[in-house]
Amino acid sequence: MSKDFTVRPAKPADASRLAEMRWTFTQESHEGRPPAPARSVEEAERWIHDRLSDGRWLAWVAETENEICGHVFICPMEWMPEPYENNNPVGYVTNFFVLPSRRNNGVGAALLATLKEHARSARLECLIVWPSERSIPLYQRVGFQAPEELLELPLDT
Repeated sequence: MSKDFTVRPAKPADASRLAEMRWTFTQESHEGRPPAPARSVEEAERWIHDRLSDGRWLAWVAETENEICGHVFICPMEWMPEPYENNNPVGYVTNFFVLPSRRNNGVGAALLATLKEHARSARLECLIVWPSERSIPLYQRVGFQAPEELLELPLDT
């Protein structure tokens, strides 16, 4: 497998393409029958631009021939200070997507490897993700595992 792509940090200037890809990504989960959008892609573009600009969120993109073909986002989440534990943040991983034409060619694995490298250098305690069924095997191959201490309370909002 040849590596004909590069991975780099996302920039606020990438927000338009990342928002478009977000819409494509979420439509995939509706199997060709997506409902009418509740918000515009421009709203997503502003949201992504603002969070990449102020550093609340970080993202990496994979590019081939100067076109973004994949991305992954992370939001560091702080813990309440505690006297007896290290209080390193947790990284919430989301919006991981690779264009269908670029899947199974190492793009996703490279994005996750870059994410793990960043998480280690930033001294994050762990990475968490709510994976799609299709992405679980990839996450498991790079070391993600089911949590032992997490509970969830779904809210009807």
